[in-house]
Amino acid sequence: MTPRGTPKAPEQVTTAQRLRAVVKSCRDLMRKDKGLNGDLDRLPMLTWIMFLKFLDDHERLRQDEAALQGRPYRSTIEAPYRWRDWNPPNSQGPTSDGLHNAMTGDVLTSFINQDEAVRPDGKRGPGLFAYLRALQGARDTLERRDVIASVFRGTVNRVQSGYILRDVLDKVNEIHFSSSDEIHTLSHLYESMLKEMRDAAGDSGEFYTPRPLVRLIVTGIDPRPGEVILDPAAGTGGFLVETYEHLRPLCETVQDFERLQLGTLFGIEAKTLPYLLCEMNLLLHGVESPQIDPLNALRFRMSEIGDRDRVDIVMTNPPFGGEEEKGIQGNFPEDRQTSETALLFLQLIMRKLRRPGHGAPSGGRAGVVVPNGTLSGDGVAARIKQDLVDGFNLHTIVRLPNGVFSPYTPIPTNVLFFDRSGPTKDVWYYEHPLPEDRKNYTKTKPLQFEEFEPLFSWWANREENDQAWKVPVATIRDNGYNLDLKNPRTPERLEHLPPSELVTSILIKEARIAELIGGVRSILDGEGPR
Repeated sequence: MTPRGTPKAPEQVTTAQRLRAVVKSCRDLMRKDKGLNGDLDRLPMLTWIMFLKFLDDHERLRQDEAALQGRPYRSTIEAPYRWRDWNPPNSQGPTSDGLHNAMTGDVLTSFINQDEAVRPDGKRGPGLFAYLRALQGARDTLERRDVIASVFRGTVNRVQSGYILRDVLDKVNEIHFSSSDEIHTLSHLYESMLKEMRDAAGDSGEFYTPRPLVRLIVTGIDPRPGEVILDPAAGTGGFLVETYEHLRPLCETVQDFERLQLGTLFGIEAKTLPYLLCEMNLLLHGVESPQIDPLNALRFRMSEIGDRDRVDIVMTNPPFGGEEEKGIQGNFPEDRQTSETALLFLQLIMRKLRRPGHGAPSGGRAGVVVPNGTLSGDGVAARIKQDLVDGFNLHTIVRLPNGVFSPYTPIPTNVLFFDRSGPTKDVWYYEHPLPEDRKNYTKTKPLQFEEFEPLFSWWANREENDQAWKVPVATIRDNGYNLDLKNPRTPERLEHLPPSELVTSILIKEARIAELIGGVRSILDGEGPR
């Protein structure tokens, strides 16, 4: 388990400053629009705009390559709906295709929003979003046209002023997505905007897992070239992006890189906003055709998921605290049905891992974030954990301290590392400590990747210490499959807590009470033990 470093090249500083200024100008312009309220509105609007500019810049590159090879090329988006058709530089005048100057004002917003409008060529036809939503790729294949259609079916232009929108479009024209340096720099800038968006409001926090935690899981799982990786709750794509960055240096041939691009990374994200953000995040990091399913990952019956549907690796932070409808719960075995989303995802993940000898000699492996309630739950939760412990090798549980997901949730979380190499014999626990001078992680003082250095050192040569202890599987079985086991070397703390920690402690206990009440309600509704 060896951490990776990504030093920043000195020559990128000027590019970073320029791109940061462009993005800041766009956000400042959007602040003037009456239809947008805060970063939760502004970032999605800027994302769909950059998404179309990115696609057009790459279409130009592909078109040039086709011309050099003497073969025909059909654009994914055709005239007059390409970015270049309705966003030519203002000084350019009519384009070579006879199109008009850049649209603005009410004409621009009408073209984007309406089902039928005046197009850049002066003719009437489908509006931009109506055209994009109707795109369709070849039958039985996931093409870029399908990706675009999925993105824009869930996207609404909320910028009311066509004049402000024109100014933003002109600014985005200054970004060159054909430049690898600019894309690399912008990808990091985009990641920082996603973090700002998470911090702006609680509801969006579920879509973004802190990058240090993502890197910990990817480093622990250590994906290898040729393996198929799935994130069934992809959010904004953090696990897939980090996995791509992990695997790219390991590609030794053109075939390795092509397989990384097309047959390695798969995600599922049913909510429209994170789906859009995920697509853009992957594109900016170099994944040319993201393979993201826009529907509910839990929509399949567990009994119908066979070997051809399984993968080598699952890494994910599934949603917890939510509730799934009866129709979704019906996809699971009768005595494993629950409304708790985290428990349903855990069952899906176990079902999705390859069995030994079916393309993976030791079977598939997983790294999954779960709340404390999953470790301690009884009833249906205990039966699901029995499946995990008896049918899989749950070799490591990393216990995370409070505040890792601050300010989204105060609920303590853990990372389960397990594989399909055989039943569990022992479970290693590792309790990640807070820095010595800290009582909690906060929005302004979050978790840092460097703090996992002792964990990396311990990972390959495991010995019990103040942070790590081993529990025989017999103890877990005797304990009713309760995995919420405390560090035996940590003394009980009886000192009085300061007010801020007291509030956090109360919130955590209230969240646990809510989980227990949800379990009681499930039993009363007939969903609990039969």
